[in-house]
Amino acid sequence: MLSLFLSQKTSLIANFDVPRFHDVVQKDAQFGVPYQDTVTSHNQTIYSFNHTVSRNKTEGVRVSVELLSASTKSPILFVIRQKQAVLSFQVPLILPMVTVKRYHTHTWMNTSYQTNLNCLNFCTRSGIKFSKSSFFKYVFPDGVDTVIVKVNSEKNFPCSVMSIQDIQCPVYDLDNNVAFIGMYQTMTKKGAITVQRKDFPSNSFYVVVVVKTEDEACGGPLKYYPLLPDELLDAGNRSKTLDVVVYPAIDSEVYVMGMLFCLGIFLSFYVLTFLVACIENKRMNRKREGFLKPGDMSPAETGNLATADNGSTISSEPVTDSLASAEGNYGYMERSLDTVGRCRQESLSSVEEDDYDTLADIDSDKNIVRTKKYLCVSDLARKDKRVLNKKYQIYFWNIATIAVFYALPVIQLVITYQTVVNVTGNQDICYYNFLCAHPLGALSSFNNILSNLGYVMLGLLFLLIVLQRDIIHNRALMRNDINALECGIPKHFGLFYAMGTALMMEGLLSACYHVCPNYTNFQFDTSFMYMIAGLCMLKLYQKRHPDINASAYTAYACLAAVIFFSVLGVVFGKGNTAFWIVFSVIHILATMLLSTQLYYMGRWRLDSGILRRMLYLIYTDCIRQCSGPMYIDRMVLLVMGNIVNWSLAAYGLIKRPNDFASYLLAIAICNLLLYFAFYIIMKLRSGERIKCLALVCVLFTAVVWGFALFFFFQGLSTWQKTPAESREHNRDCILLSFFDDHDIWHFLSSIAMFGSFLVSPNPALSLLTYRRRY
Repeated sequence: MLSLFLSQKTSLIANFDVPRFHDVVQKDAQFGVPYQDTVTSHNQTIYSFNHTVSRNKTEGVRVSVELLSASTKSPILFVIRQKQAVLSFQVPLILPMVTVKRYHTHTWMNTSYQTNLNCLNFCTRSGIKFSKSSFFKYVFPDGVDTVIVKVNSEKNFPCSVMSIQDIQCPVYDLDNNVAFIGMYQTMTKKGAITVQRKDFPSNSFYVVVVVKTEDEACGGPLKYYPLLPDELLDAGNRSKTLDVVVYPAIDSEVYVMGMLFCLGIFLSFYVLTFLVACIENKRMNRKREGFLKPGDMSPAETGNLATADNGSTISSEPVTDSLASAEGNYGYMERSLDTVGRCRQESLSSVEEDDYDTLADIDSDKNIVRTKKYLCVSDLARKDKRVLNKKYQIYFWNIATIAVFYALPVIQLVITYQTVVNVTGNQDICYYNFLCAHPLGALSSFNNILSNLGYVMLGLLFLLIVLQRDIIHNRALMRNDINALECGIPKHFGLFYAMGTALMMEGLLSACYHVCPNYTNFQFDTSFMYMIAGLCMLKLYQKRHPDINASAYTAYACLAAVIFFSVLGVVFGKGNTAFWIVFSVIHILATMLLSTQLYYMGRWRLDSGILRRMLYLIYTDCIRQCSGPMYIDRMVLLVMGNIVNWSLAAYGLIKRPNDFASYLLAIAICNLLLYFAFYIIMKLRSGERIKCLALVCVLFTAVVWGFALFFFFQGLSTWQKTPAESREHNRDCILLSFFDDHDIWHFLSSIAMFGSFLVSPNPALSLLTYRRRY
């Protein structure tokens, strides 16, 4: 039920703007009758109205005052005295940016005015002006604990403020006091606030709408006002027609359905993984039984049987490849497994990486081995496996440490954000989709937080899958299984653990960001996306370059630099040409340095003689004799990568996008996709087969990514605009009346990331029985 301001007994006093009076005149007045009178500095006029309040009826009183002789030099103060409250206002009203009044003057002239009081009933459509607010009362019906107050208007400007206030007098309905109590938000065409019964002990509240005196708060232009003393400026026709709709929000059953739906989707992946594992185990058992029937088996078949027995087939490494694979030969050959390569029984003491970095145990210079035209996997996998396992396990422990130190202050900060929103009532702090923001407890938008559960659950599932394969592989090594020791791509699981942890942290930090999304904490949502993209590229490269892949300290230092630039871009990058020039130069230089590192397999030095060596190389290979690059395939990838990155740098410098964090993430994703495409192409070019399961996984992941991006670009809110402009993009829930488009993006993107990770540990079983060439 809605109504206007409620009053019991009202006295309207007209005072001239002078503190002392010689005559006081009191008049009995009636509602609906206009009164015209003149007031001077010597008299005070009191109009007494008697209003009977019915117990079962709610109505209000509106006071309208018009100054007949308009002059800013002779304002009149009107005071409304009630039984338990006093309200005063001045006519003409001195508003910021409309009338510039530097000093107060006393004049001795008569001023005429007209006043009128009317009793009004509720109306759903209201026209308001900047000097006249509209407010209504709503009473919670029985059985309704939460409602959504929605206000719509056909035009953007003038900017207005929508406020929800408790039932009390006076009602704060001016531009300069509407934010004193309750909840409020600026609005242009659309506004919505979710109101809960528990926040209003009287089971009712006021809906107040006020037109602001300027439009800057809603993204409008800031008008120029000359600073002339006491000059009344025409503010134009600042009126707005709007519709007020109050409707019940969802009940507890919808909350339960939403939570069960979210859990059900991701628990189904656990069930599906368990079923696939059971089917695979039965298939391997049948294969082992088939091998046991013949009386004589070749050594190769024996190797295959060992593979089936210890399950190392399931723990195969990714379908992807790396730069060295481009040389046309992956370094695998079928030969007898009569001889066992290395003995694994040596002492586990002294396995520091520096002890093996000189490669003294193979009597070969790595400068010669790594610069051969045709490289084998064995050329880049000569270090002791225990050393490499220790090296790659550091990735996991480092990211776990980073996650703890990063997450704790983030959680503390977003709790503070939510507390400030709840205490102040300022709905402009957080950029929600207010038409589909379902509160729970202290959280204003629980559904946006819940939808991030998929990242955590699927990240944990990925860790369990990797752990199972790691255990199987270690058991095979303990049995000195020849396939685990000498066949296939070298298996190291540290980066896989880091990837799973990063996916879980992405879910946690994305949930923290959606507690109160705004431009100051957007990097919470993107930091571990950079981590995931970087770790995926490192894993692709590590497959066939385990000896020369970057250490965890170097990798995380580079990712920290990326996050550092992300923060700088968000804070200083908006329209800052100097920042974009510096960033573009750094981007291009980093691309060139990384290209050199990849092309020469790390066999180059960045020192004072680098310029001299570059000039000598240009002279010998380009001027003295025109010779093509030694590593053709590597060069093709690096040229394509440089073209893409230089183009992205040029786009950023020219367009200077406001969303710098998303621009930086686009750079990382483009490089990852480029490298993955090169990996697949070189895998096929080298004659390797992509297993059917891996192909299905790739296609399924690509389709899910397509749908996910569709929902991502719906743009239900944007902190690149003002809060009022962002609310113009708000939409109703589309799934179970609980989840919006962005929630569906969370669901699909978590599934797509999980599928992308599965592309790494699942496929290519075709190399498991091929020995590496030593």
